[in-house]
Amino acid sequence: MNTKKYRYPSVLTVAGFDGSGGAGIQADIKTISALGCYATSALTALPVQNTQGVRTIYPIPYQAVQEQIETILDDIFPDAIKIGMVHTSELVDTIVDTFARYADTPPVVFDPVMVATSGDKLIADQTITTIVERLFPIAAVITPNMDEAAILAEMPVRTLDDMYLAGEKIQKLGCRSVLLKGGHLEAPRLISLYFEAGGAVHEFSFDKFDTNNTHGSGCTLSSAIASYIALGNNLLDSVSNGQKYVHEAIFRGRDVQIGKGNGPLNHFFNPQQLTKYDLV
Repeated sequence: MNTKKYRYPSVLTVAGFDGSGGAGIQADIKTISALGCYATSALTALPVQNTQGVRTIYPIPYQAVQEQIETILDDIFPDAIKIGMVHTSELVDTIVDTFARYADTPPVVFDPVMVATSGDKLIADQTITTIVERLFPIAAVITPNMDEAAILAEMPVRTLDDMYLAGEKIQKLGCRSVLLKGGHLEAPRLISLYFEAGGAVHEFSFDKFDTNNTHGSGCTLSSAIASYIALGNNLLDSVSNGQKYVHEAIFRGRDVQIGKGNGPLNHFFNPQQLTKYDLV
């Protein structure tokens, strides 16, 4: 009889809700699962939204957020953490203070969700300072898009030169590394920039194609990066592989109509079985 025990690499997502299934914690769980990791979650907010936009946002009590995180960390300690929607300063403090009570917090991927694909602003203005002061220092990488980078760097971000300058400014705010996503760049190809902790900047380029099905692409990317970290990849490879996964997921879902607005990605274009590691 085989008595050997194994474990799954796990990723904890701390994020908001999306009942339409394309973004937020639903997209995170799909992504983590599709890449062969075990998904756990803590809900930070209850946006009422669909593919056409956000109608309202209902808060989750801060004590409930704290208890959700503690319950998971006490039982299924993750190999990586993805943090998404944190829309108040109190919520930022709750998350950071909760993680601080645990030794050896795993790598954190923070997606500074400020603007939805639909253009809706999702974050309170006073929260930005708290995010920079408290969340940036604990994140291994943050993943702003061009609109979010413009808010953080306090400058217009429209060109590739703007992206280089904004990325340098954001990194000086105290985060270790920055992946600045260029999905809205007016250029023949999609270009993203990864600013490493040591000062190196890596440029990633992908083919463009026409589709409205990009709802949840930022959530998916940050979760994919966290999943690749949990699978044992270094940060640069995780950033690279995460982008390749998202680009392919968008491409494979480009001609599918789900909803009346910006549709979701095809997260399960090549689902992996749950990875099993020896239990040490």
